[in-house]
Amino acid sequence: MADNTLLKYIFSEQVEVDPEGRFDLSPKTRRARMAEILKIVRKHKLMSSVTPEEFRAMLEDLGPSFVKIGQTLSTRSEILPQAYCDELSKLQAECEPLPFADMLAALDAEYGPRRPEIFAEIDPTPLGSASLAQVYRARLATGDQVAVKVQRPGVKATMALDIDIMRMLARRASRVMKDDQFLDLREVVEEMWQTFLEETDFRREAENLEEFARLNEKCVFIGSPHVYSELCTEYVLVMEYVEGIPINQSARLLAAGYDLEEIGVKLLDNYATQVLDHGFFHADPHPGNLIIRGGQIVYIDLGIMGRLSDRDRAGFTGIIKAVGSRDAAELKEALIRFAVQKDNSAIDHTRFLADLDGLLADYGSVDISQIDVGNMLNDIMALTRSCRVMLPSSVTNVARGLVTVEGTVAAYIADQNIVSIINDHLKREADKSEMLALALQELALALRASGKGALEASAYAGETLKMLTRGQLKVNMEMTGSDEPFRKLSKLFTRVTLALIVAGLFMGSSMLSLSSMEPRVLGVPVLAAVGYVSAFLLSVWIVLDIWRRK
Repeated sequence: MADNTLLKYIFSEQVEVDPEGRFDLSPKTRRARMAEILKIVRKHKLMSSVTPEEFRAMLEDLGPSFVKIGQTLSTRSEILPQAYCDELSKLQAECEPLPFADMLAALDAEYGPRRPEIFAEIDPTPLGSASLAQVYRARLATGDQVAVKVQRPGVKATMALDIDIMRMLARRASRVMKDDQFLDLREVVEEMWQTFLEETDFRREAENLEEFARLNEKCVFIGSPHVYSELCTEYVLVMEYVEGIPINQSARLLAAGYDLEEIGVKLLDNYATQVLDHGFFHADPHPGNLIIRGGQIVYIDLGIMGRLSDRDRAGFTGIIKAVGSRDAAELKEALIRFAVQKDNSAIDHTRFLADLDGLLADYGSVDISQIDVGNMLNDIMALTRSCRVMLPSSVTNVARGLVTVEGTVAAYIADQNIVSIINDHLKREADKSEMLALALQELALALRASGKGALEASAYAGETLKMLTRGQLKVNMEMTGSDEPFRKLSKLFTRVTLALIVAGLFMGSSMLSLSSMEPRVLGVPVLAAVGYVSAFLLSVWIVLDIWRRK
């Protein structure tokens, strides 16, 4: 009965999440899926004390959408205790594969009778099996060895339904949470929806592979698989098969003659290039996505990519420079420039600067190469939230990527970290002519914006003067700051008003006492007596209030 009441409350308000009507998001499917979710939640006793192992198992049972959430939470120690993060990191491991016949049916649904003409051979044993797709090694009719990534049948519809339900829950929850809540749940769900659309459309991943290859074509030690874009569809991705050594298998790398420290430094330096120079970076560089082949670090899965605008790249560069120089004032200005809110008056600037001083003092006691980047970024983001500085959602992808890539090669570069390498990268880039060109371009844009603003200001000033001379101008003035002066002024007017009332009562009662009005008390009319008493009591109250407040 309680479940039915909960379902009725959640779905009493419809939210449009699929305007194109691609998924079956009817009230019937929503209620059925929500009932299934509640059943799994009760099975794992989430409402009582749940262990990290039980929490991970519950997410696996809930399906691919919740597995993705768990993978994201595994890097967010500021949200969950470390024990839960460690357990959720196991969700990066492979899932139980679907039967090969089911995946062949999925291929036939895409290629129809052309499938045997395209693929001469497909190995029935999957190379990998994740919550979203399975990857098989195959040989094309042309003889090329390829990796075929096939989306699990029905998984996209299930994920769309789950996110649709999450959107409704977030909308309900946002009504009872405070304005300064830890996270904007609706924004989180919207970000999940956009990520879902990108990650489940393999044509976008094919485009990511091509763009990544183009941007890194001059970097001889970074590679990515060649993509067969003519064979890629929404549900199938065909790319070059990469045979090499996973980046976390240090023994095999050493046996093959690789220098582990060189691998770590080159990977982090290139990642800095992706974030700061390209503005197009791998958002999930965990060990399973990195292969060492022929002296190259090859990214094999580009389903989740982050993008930074020119403004965001400049803002993030300023943050890293300020952290490297341990300058709280510079870090404060960099974070405010990076922020997305328009009204800086909402920011507690004094507290913000003091908290940044404390944060940099904590991290200033150790060498920059020893800074725990994950904790530092988490502390900065928590601090900005508490001081009402709203950072763009892209900073979450950057922070997660930096923490992940550093953790991937942490054992290889004991004396360095991503912050120190980014600082070295910035110092090298500072001497390049292209940096000067970029600075000149930014100056030109700033001058253009200033000129446009000056012209608009002149036009507004002229219009304002015309309205002023015609008597058409009204001015609304709002005073911000402390309310104490207004409270004192209000008390003053209240006392003056009461004094006037007392004077009026005395004068009115005195006039009534000269009349012959009946009945009378102590020789004066009753109404006059009531006026005298009221005036006396009010006078005593005013005197006592003045004395009490000095």
